[in-house]
Amino acid sequence: MGSPVVDISWPSSIVDSFDQSFDIQIEEGNSSDTSDSLDNTKSSAFYHHNIPKPPPLPMKNSNRGLAKCCYVPKETKDIWEKLFRDGYGADVHIITDDGSIITAHHSVLSVASPVLENFLQQSKVKNRIRYIRIPGVPYDALYAFIRFLYSSCYEEEEMKKFVLHLLVLSHCYVVLSLKRVCEHILEDGWLTKENVIDILQLARSCDAPRLSLVCLRMVMKDFKSISTTEAWKVMKRANPSLEQELLESVVEADSRKQERQKKIEEKKVYLQLHDAMEALLHICRDGCRTIGPRDKVLKGSQVACGFQACKGLETLIRHFSGCKSRVPGGCVHCKRMWQLLELHSRMCNEPEYCKVPLCR
Repeated sequence: MGSPVVDISWPSSIVDSFDQSFDIQIEEGNSSDTSDSLDNTKSSAFYHHNIPKPPPLPMKNSNRGLAKCCYVPKETKDIWEKLFRDGYGADVHIITDDGSIITAHHSVLSVASPVLENFLQQSKVKNRIRYIRIPGVPYDALYAFIRFLYSSCYEEEEMKKFVLHLLVLSHCYVVLSLKRVCEHILEDGWLTKENVIDILQLARSCDAPRLSLVCLRMVMKDFKSISTTEAWKVMKRANPSLEQELLESVVEADSRKQERQKKIEEKKVYLQLHDAMEALLHICRDGCRTIGPRDKVLKGSQVACGFQACKGLETLIRHFSGCKSRVPGGCVHCKRMWQLLELHSRMCNEPEYCKVPLCR
C-alpha cells in the first residue's frame, strides 16, 4: 500500500517567524541568489508589518480577598435567586433525611457539579421529575448548598453554622468555589484549640492543604493546651499515626526554633565583639573621655562618646591595669581583656603602627 500524500500549508505568520529566526550568511554565490534573498527579505518585512500587535499583559488583581456574600452582579443574583426560590420549571426533587424536598433544575445542577450530573443521569424519572437523595446533611445545610449552585450567594449566619457540612458537600460534589469560601471562613477566626484537631482531620479528608497547614501551625504554636483537649484524646485512639506525625512536626519545629535562637545569639556575640574591638582601637589610638594614650589630650568625662562599648571597656581596662590576681584563670575580667587583646592581634593588619598593647 502506498503512503497517502499529506499537503501541509503553513500559515504566513509561522513562515515569517521562521524567516526572522534564522540569520543565514552566504559566503559564496552568484548575483541572482543574492537578489532572490533580498526579495525574500522585503516580503518578510511586508508580512511582519501586517502581523497584529500582541494583546497587553494581564494586570495584577489587587483584590484577592473573598467577597462577603456574593460573587456575581446584583441583577444576575436576583434572577438566579428567583429561579431557585420559585422553582419555575423545576425537574429535579432532592430528598433530605427528614423527607423534605428541595426543587431544582437538571441543567443547572449538571453544569454546577459533574458528580451531580452523573447522579442525575442514573436517577429514576417519574412524571418527568428526577429524584435523588442526599443523606447525612441537615435540610438547611443542603438548601444553602443548592442555593450556592444557582447564584453563588449565601447568608453569613448560615455559612458559619453549616460551614463543616458545606465543606464536605463542596468536596464530594466538586464545587471548588464553595470549597474556597468554606476554607476562608474556617481560617478566619473559626478555629479554636478545642476544634482544631477535628478541623485538621476534616481538611485532610477533604483535600484542603492550605487549611491543613493553618491547623498544623496552630497546633505547633499552642501544643501544650491542644494536647490536653478531648479532641486530641479521641484522635490519639482513632488515628495514632496522625498523633505521631504531629509530635514529629512539633519536635522538628522546636529544633528549628532552637537553631534560629542559637544563630541569633551567635550574631549578637559577634556584634558585641565587633563593638568592643572598635572601642579598643578608639581608646588606644584616639583616646576617649578619661583614658587614652599619653600623647593625646583627653576630652573629659562630660563629652559624649560615639562608641557604645567604650564606657564598659574603659572600666575593664582600669581593672586590668590594677588587678592583683596574676594566676592563670584567677580573674574573669582580666581573662576577657586578654582575649580582646589576643583577638585584636590576630586581626590587626598594621601591627608595626598599631598602638594597642601587645599587638605584635
